[in-house]
Amino acid sequence: MNSKILDPDIQLFINNNLDKNIAQLALQKNPFDSVDWIQIINQIEAKAKAKDKLPTWFSTALIYYPSKISVEQTSSEKTAAYKASLTHGTSLIDLTGGFGVDDYYFSKTFKDVAHCEINTELSQIAKHNFNQLNCNSITCFSGDSNETLKNINKNWDWIYIDPSRRNDAKGKVFMLKDCLPNVPENLDFYFQKTNSILIKTAPLLDITAGLSELKCVKSIHIVALENEVKELLWELHKEYSGVTTIKSVNLNKNEIENFDFVWNDNSQIATYSEPQKYLYEANSAIMKSGGFDAVSAFYKVNKLHKHSHLYTSNEQIPFPGRTFHIRKSFPYSKNEMKIQLENKKANITIRNFPDTVEKIRKKWKIKDGGDTYCFFTIDENNDKIVLLCDKI
Repeated sequence: MNSKILDPDIQLFINNNLDKNIAQLALQKNPFDSVDWIQIINQIEAKAKAKDKLPTWFSTALIYYPSKISVEQTSSEKTAAYKASLTHGTSLIDLTGGFGVDDYYFSKTFKDVAHCEINTELSQIAKHNFNQLNCNSITCFSGDSNETLKNINKNWDWIYIDPSRRNDAKGKVFMLKDCLPNVPENLDFYFQKTNSILIKTAPLLDITAGLSELKCVKSIHIVALENEVKELLWELHKEYSGVTTIKSVNLNKNEIENFDFVWNDNSQIATYSEPQKYLYEANSAIMKSGGFDAVSAFYKVNKLHKHSHLYTSNEQIPFPGRTFHIRKSFPYSKNEMKIQLENKKANITIRNFPDTVEKIRKKWKIKDGGDTYCFFTIDENNDKIVLLCDKI
């Protein structure tokens, strides 16, 4: 961490160039002799990335930023606040502290938060930033977090872990055992220090695979931000042996869409029908969860096909996703396509359909955009159909 970056003139230069083209800016001559030009460019690029994702950091003076990649990989403030809402107590230790966004929000819930980070420079950066943010309840520890956990003679209300994939695991199936720290290997040790563990993983991790590696999983939270799945949160409680609840959460600007169901609950049976008056497309968190039959049973909407994951009803209902009015339903055939869509403009979605969106557009000369939404899918009779819809 180069403290000279915090000099007033350099900070003013950074703030005045946040909207500049980074590639062009990098070709200019460094106006400062005291700091390497690449470091200044990195501060500009990383701070610009933080504007929407980390508004508290962006608006606070003298924040020091790590690499742009670290900012891209860190939790957003919205998802960090959601994590903090799941936990409660007096003390929490974060074994993979990183830039510290999650810990900033944990500190609003806990009186004692420990930020552990193996990267010495990143630990220094986080400590500096916590001071700028007036976070007095966070203590930073640099080095191996397992050693820190051993050396601090106390039990914690919660342990939080955001394991990272090892470089040599690239190209392999994403498993927790391929991450640092190796959570499955250390789980018994962690439960000696706490009764409650929250693990953050990337959406890439398969839920079935994660459950095969972990134990005592009470809940799995699938967290989407404005319909893009950002992370999975695994909530573990010592000696818990009950069912696992899947909690899908979509954090929109003005509302939060929630849908919960019990994993592997065979009592949730879907119903099926031809397209009716309304069409529903579940949000991305539900799509990741795999709880398609549970959605049909809970909302009393019919599926079009076992593998299509589109729902329909004659009466409009509040639904966690997009809702459409079905204007017309027709078989996917040459004659119908020529009449209905050829050389026209439409938004296209495919669900359980053999052709790609690009192939459909090219074949029928359909331009992107407009107010018509087309769903290419398969119905309960295994026939290919097209639904012309208006978005509600």
